[in-house]
Amino acid sequence: QVQLVESGGGLVQAGGSLRLSCAASGRTFGAYVMGWFRQAPGKEREFVAAITRNPLNTYYADSVKGRFTISTDNAKNTVYLQMNSLKAEDTAAYYCAAGGARYNSGDAYSKPGPYAYWGQGTQVTVSS
Repeated sequence: QVQLVESGGGLVQAGGSLRLSCAASGRTFGAYVMGWFRQAPGKEREFVAAITRNPLNTYYADSVKGRFTISTDNAKNTVYLQMNSLKAEDTAAYYCAAGGARYNSGDAYSKPGPYAYWGQGTQVTVSS
């Protein structure tokens, strides 16, 4: 089992920045991929970003490319999501996820399927 705890959400003005953190505990060696998803009220959960270990690869949704950066601190078993140039449409609950499956195509990590473990979420609200 892998436990995930997100933090760092809050209220920010449009154009501002936030950094989300996801602390993993438990059998973290089994977490090959870590990802961030988000869900706004009345909308489906959508992919934001993912990062794999060995090799280290990152993947982003088109809507956040150039603005968000996913990174990991393996010593702390923590994954970060640096969010810059925030927009009102980035308002959502952000969820951290982890999974052990490996896929040849990075597109697979944009779907919820590869992720066996999910955090409780942290709210990000961007005021315009």
